[in-house]
Amino acid sequence: MLRLILNVVWLVLSGFWLFLGYMLAGIVACLLVVTIPFGIASFRIGLYALWPFGRDVVRDPRAGAASTIGNVLWIVLFGWWLVLGHIGTALALAVTIIGLPLAWANLKLIPVSLLPLGSRIVDSDTYMPGQPVLR
Repeated sequence: MLRLILNVVWLVLSGFWLFLGYMLAGIVACLLVVTIPFGIASFRIGLYALWPFGRDVVRDPRAGAASTIGNVLWIVLFGWWLVLGHIGTALALAVTIIGLPLAWANLKLIPVSLLPLGSRIVDSDTYMPGQPVLR
């Protein structure tokens, strides 16, 4: 029940706007064939940003060199801007006690915003560490 309340408050205060931003970025990235993997990653992050409580980001051990090269390009072009934005938003949300869990959720978005390729978003209740990540 607490996750539902946190997700609804998150959705109203910042989740919806983050979702729209990531969806817009995904659409723009999909306009060029070369950047479609970035667009797909942006869509995944956007859906995660819409409803983050109760989900976690894990690295896919099967991710190879292509995801590493893509992540380096992502960091140079987009990742560091996203991290700065999430840190700034987290600081703003942390001003109030009610905003602390929302600030934590914003910080939780940093790893996937920085290295989206080769990451998977999983349900916290069903995923066990060490279990293979399904695509």
